[in-house]
Amino acid sequence: MALSTRESPDHRRPRVMGRAGIAAVKAEPGADGVGRVLYPGFHSGFHPIFRTMFRRVFALCLLALFAAAASAEDQAVAGAGFDVERYRLQLRPDIQAGTLSGQMQIFAKARRDGLEAVVFDAGELEIAHVREDGDDLAFTREGSQLRIRLPKPARAGTRLRFEIAYSGRPKHGLQFHPQRRELYTIFSTSQWMVCVDAPAERAAFELVLILPRDLRVAANGRAFPARDIEGGLRAHRWRQSEPMPSFLYGFAAAPYHEAVERQGGTRLRYLSIDLDRERLLKTFADTRDMLRFFEHRAGFPYRGDYAQVLVARTVGQEMAGLAAISEEYGAKVLDDPQNRALLAHELAHQWWGAALTCRDWGHFWLNEGFANFMAAAWLEHRFGEAAYRAQVEGWERRVQRLRTESVDHPLVYARWFRPTSNDRAVVYQKGAYALHLLRQRLGEDRFWRGIRAYTRAHRGGSVTTEDFRRAMERASGENLADFFAEWVEGSSAREASPGG
Repeated sequence: MALSTRESPDHRRPRVMGRAGIAAVKAEPGADGVGRVLYPGFHSGFHPIFRTMFRRVFALCLLALFAAAASAEDQAVAGAGFDVERYRLQLRPDIQAGTLSGQMQIFAKARRDGLEAVVFDAGELEIAHVREDGDDLAFTREGSQLRIRLPKPARAGTRLRFEIAYSGRPKHGLQFHPQRRELYTIFSTSQWMVCVDAPAERAAFELVLILPRDLRVAANGRAFPARDIEGGLRAHRWRQSEPMPSFLYGFAAAPYHEAVERQGGTRLRYLSIDLDRERLLKTFADTRDMLRFFEHRAGFPYRGDYAQVLVARTVGQEMAGLAAISEEYGAKVLDDPQNRALLAHELAHQWWGAALTCRDWGHFWLNEGFANFMAAAWLEHRFGEAAYRAQVEGWERRVQRLRTESVDHPLVYARWFRPTSNDRAVVYQKGAYALHLLRQRLGEDRFWRGIRAYTRAHRGGSVTTEDFRRAMERASGENLADFFAEWVEGSSAREASPGG
């Protein structure tokens, strides 16, 4: 997957109040105005009755300040104060015009008392209306966010349902290729649907995609029978029942050729405009073996169908249940059957990236470094140690270059925003190289036992680097503080700088 440049802070972190709020109420005990107030008529202090009253009022004021600060900070972040449980979207793209219109329902639940507004990511979409049970709700656009004012403050546990109509002409996030009659999603989900665009937020997703009848579609989850509608169009319906982060939602559609195989209970679909069925089967000849390999290493089987789609252009994009890869890369695989690392990388993401996902983009290496390493491990399994060593040597050279140019960085970022090419190298290449070195240190048995334990323990959830460290220490029986200090945490951190 190419890197998202969207900053996605961890809004699950417990909040009390902002720094300014803390500074406003913090003072030394005994200072004038705090615990000891000079009051005319009571000498140097309060009468006991007034002292008790003051303390109660002061405590209430503090609670109010904390609540107000928490509320203000919560509402500055999409998804704060509530959980989305399910999105239901009907999307009507116009491939020739490069536009779309959407109607959607969002089913959510308040996570705290006194929730007055909810914030979603909405890119540059034009919002026509927001409703709840048919009643219009007040909303505002604040940059790329949509703020919806609730009719009354909601209590924790209150069910919320929003009906949103919108339109747009996405500049990114949804690729239109009129000459090929093709469109597909890439990276930025909030550019084509209203959502909470953060990796820690998981929700089910239902999609109805309205397109010309001669197009084939791949999307998330289970496909239901398509329905023909007027105007030569067809409504394709998909349901992703297992909750996933919104960055993994997506689809691809075009007049594709198609080849279908099965691996156990998984239906495998291969799609391309340029390649016919026979060449598709050659291009993806190793997909079944990859699936078996990753199932073994993860410790649990893949569930559902999986599609690999060759599209006009992309550096590779994982989505829940499918991957988009460029037609150019597909042609290279036909020329060199060992050139399958990207196919393995994207499939590995169905475990390391989808089944378990980094809690925030600061831990992005747990997605991308893992996928890079797992792809190399599969190459070793399929083509031998030399194929693995070639990958390792490439990572080693890139890490050395980072250090020579004094642009190395810990694998964990305090803030992931507009990453440079060097930041991406840290996450992808250095992340994979660190896993290789950990494998060398622990040995085959302990290393893979730890990988399997970590992956199984966090299936369906969000992870941090500390989660990974604890799992590897438990499985190996070894304190890995020195290793993580050198190769993961580093001695200092800087923010990913703009311009890359």
